Amino acid sequence: MANVDKQAVAAAFGRAAAHYHQHDELQRLSAAHLLAQLPAQTFARVLDAGCGPGSYSRYWRSQGSHVTALDLSHEMLQHAREHQSADLYLQADIEDIPPLESDFELVWSNLAVQWCSDIRVALDGLYRQLSPGGILAFTTLTAGSLPELNRAWQAVDHHPHANRFLPEQTLREALAPYRHRATVTTYTLAFPDALSAMRSLKGIGATHLHQGRSNRTLTRGRLQQLQLAWPSQAGECPLTYHLFTGVIVRD
Repeated sequence: MANVDKQAVAAAFGRAAAHYHQHDELQRLSAAHLLAQLPAQTFARVLDAGCGPGSYSRYWRSQGSHVTALDLSHEMLQHAREHQSADLYLQADIEDIPPLESDFELVWSNLAVQWCSDIRVALDGLYRQLSPGGILAFTTLTAGSLPELNRAWQAVDHHPHANRFLPEQTLREALAPYRHRATVTTYTLAFPDALSAMRSLKGIGATHLHQGRSNRTLTRGRLQQLQLAWPSQAGECPLTYHLFTGVIVRD
């Protein structure tokens, strides 16, 4: 498992808090797909684990749920609080959630657990927040995501520029101890140029690299190299994501 610098992750997402909504197309697609996997019922108490700026905390609150918003980033939580997204706010690590006063009928985690060091620890911690019969619904990304970004950078240097996500098989093995179901869906987003594609990642805070980042500046020349090397489709620069969806029911 990755050794994740949680302070660096929190800082990256904190910097993105104010403009996150301008770049959250994947998050919205992912959440819609995850919602479709849930039964048509109300959930009295919801934990939004990795709530970001609080978009889906607000959604669950609008459905009548009492919502606890949890995030690693103080700035993200502050943004959620300013928009009255939840009933309670908790700055905490998904892998180290402090004791909470109540259990939850739904633990919702949209594109957050990929920032954890150990997926098994993350799932165990989230599962323990459920009341009997409660549902843990989460999404994450799998290995092979962002192939266009990786291919383009290979033409420029040999440094990593995107995190390596867990293989689908590893995720399925982590789910094996639970009563669950899982799906994998591929989404490809199109951008007018390479810079716009990379800005979309920066805009949601997804720029922290677990293995560290090169300090070299993205010069105009290097950007032109990226643009030429990016596998284009109909004149646009795509970014492909392999989305893993897991739904666990607590016995």
